[in-house]
Amino acid sequence: MANLSILRRTAPLALGVLLTGCGVSHALFGGSQKGLGEPAPQKPAVGFAVAPVPEAALAAKHILNEGGNAADAATAAGFALAVTLPSRAGLGGGGACLIDLPKNDGGTGHITSLLFQPGQPSGATSGASRPAAVPQLARGLIAMQARYGRLPLSTDLAPAEAMAGGGVAVSRALAADLSVVGSALLANPASRSVFTTASGQMLQAGETLRQPDLATTLTRLQSAGVFGFYHGQFAAKFIDAADRAGGGLTLADLRAIKPRYVTPVTIDRLGYSLSFLPTAGGLGAATGIESLAQNPQAMDVAAGRALAAAQAARHGASLGALPASAGFAALDHKGGVVGCATTMNNLFGTGRIAPGTGILLAASPARITPPLLAAGLATRGGNFRAIATGSGQQGAPMAVAAGLYNALHSSVPMPSPVPAPGRANVIACAGLMPGAPKSCAGAADPRGFGLAVGSR
Repeated sequence: MANLSILRRTAPLALGVLLTGCGVSHALFGGSQKGLGEPAPQKPAVGFAVAPVPEAALAAKHILNEGGNAADAATAAGFALAVTLPSRAGLGGGGACLIDLPKNDGGTGHITSLLFQPGQPSGATSGASRPAAVPQLARGLIAMQARYGRLPLSTDLAPAEAMAGGGVAVSRALAADLSVVGSALLANPASRSVFTTASGQMLQAGETLRQPDLATTLTRLQSAGVFGFYHGQFAAKFIDAADRAGGGLTLADLRAIKPRYVTPVTIDRLGYSLSFLPTAGGLGAATGIESLAQNPQAMDVAAGRALAAAQAARHGASLGALPASAGFAALDHKGGVVGCATTMNNLFGTGRIAPGTGILLAASPARITPPLLAAGLATRGGNFRAIATGSGQQGAPMAVAAGLYNALHSSVPMPSPVPAPGRANVIACAGLMPGAPKSCAGAADPRGFGLAVGSR
């Protein structure tokens, strides 16, 4: 509980700590210095994490240092993003992950993907003023953690719960999203109470974001797991609250939706086995890197082919302009790796919070074309080489394609930015993992506000 109490006291100071450079993870999640009466600290484990919000990357790295593997770290990062970047990764939304854990660490030795996108309600929503998606983020991340994680679920959720309850500095990424559509949140009392100051002004970067109702929901997940969310008293409470927010969800929707393990899209190119999410965005990324393998100078051609492939998988559906997804990744010292993309389908979803739960509702896919979710992984002989996650709507597939291609042709993870409007987060080892940790590094997209952290 020592680390948790530190988190409660210091999370609102996160941005100020980040500006100081060194010691960030010590201030946020407990340090490696020995306190009076405390046991000697353990040496931090080898591992890397990258996320679009610094606190999410730090939460993942803290879990790696606590002895967790990549699945634990990705779980921590995903729930931390639900607190710090609810515009793109709230509990009301969902996502997809690429997972590769070795056999000696709970894995199968084969790369798999887990799909848990925000679901379409099965019932009629004609009476819903703002139709919501069926939430899957908690169900998906907890399913992954239950199958592959080493640590207790409560440990992996502790950083997120503490930041929600104790407060966390508004990140530059969230502030940027608030500046785009923040005014629409003011119409909903529950959203207004979260995203504005006491004087009614929109929160700015560095100001404190507090979400006590969300903290209570996360505490319930810590103690009761996924069953406590999707069944019983809380489920009934959530459905009632979602209905009052115009969501139009039912208990049957909540109980029926389940994440799916699916075989990734895999191709052999550039001397590596390349695996991609089996989504429209993943298919686009695979097409993009195949095009680059044929002609690395024709980036525009590759981008056009990547988008065309993604749109074909969506039967020609057009994409909205708002950048409504986020990507993050974690690598552990055994070479286990997880890369995920999350979404609320629309920036801030429906813009409404289910009152009393702290859960911002994602937009129903029946009313809006969901963004492209893309991630790609390069391995050789079963060993890790690089992973890239993409965001940026129609640019997400090419962000993954270019991010992987560039990493595989360089000794650094991101030698140059990926094509706009895409954004990429990358972890790469110039050697292979396990075996060459000193060759590994992570990189957050230089045009964003994320963070890559790690130790070798």
